[in-house]
Amino acid sequence: MAEEPIARAAFDQLAADFAARAETKAHNAYYDRPAVYALLPEVAGKRVLDAGCGPGIYAAWLVAHGADVVGLDASPKMIEFANRRLQGKARIIEADLSQPLDFLAAESFDLVVSALALDYVRDWQAVFREFFRVLRAPGYLVFSVGHPSDEFYDHHPTGNYFEIELVQVDWKAFGQRVPMPYYRRPLSAMIDPLLAAGFILDRLVEPRPVPEFANEDPKDYAKLMRQPGFICFRARKENAAR
Repeated sequence: MAEEPIARAAFDQLAADFAARAETKAHNAYYDRPAVYALLPEVAGKRVLDAGCGPGIYAAWLVAHGADVVGLDASPKMIEFANRRLQGKARIIEADLSQPLDFLAAESFDLVVSALALDYVRDWQAVFREFFRVLRAPGYLVFSVGHPSDEFYDHHPTGNYFEIELVQVDWKAFGQRVPMPYYRRPLSAMIDPLLAAGFILDRLVEPRPVPEFANEDPKDYAKLMRQPGFICFRARKENAAR
């Protein structure tokens, strides 16, 4: 039997506060989302997989820009909020990204988006193989995660940077204190499985917050203008050489 996703209980606990605040919270609204949106190809008329959709903020944006969206999330509570937000405009499925996505047909999507979700998955080789399988060619994968230098040097400096380590931090930003488990990993453990799955790395971005961030959280704005907190990738699947 597959183990329960490591952060399911934490996200179920956070779901209501997260759904209410993430749309305007500085790290999400003025840091992660602008960086991810800037990496997306044209989505109108495309079929998009939102892998780790949370309360459906990205899915709603994708639908509003003309995409046909399927959202996945491991948290039943997040699924509830995503369905409320989307009102039937996207298909939302409870699914664990650490398990095979065999309910999705091969070559059935043009784009996979995964925003701040893969930190909760240990085996990126497996999940990238699944993303590659479900993508048509040409197709794109765009994802964001915690920056390896921030996760190690700022949050977990007693570990081993070169290892993939299960760590925990107390989340206090959504109205309650919730212990959040996740995996931190070195940069090589992000890029190597991406390339091994067959993707071509197209862009790597260490984003800076947009100016609106400073109005919400001037201290973190100053920090993020000097050192990255997140890292974003765009990779592509190309047609096989003839």
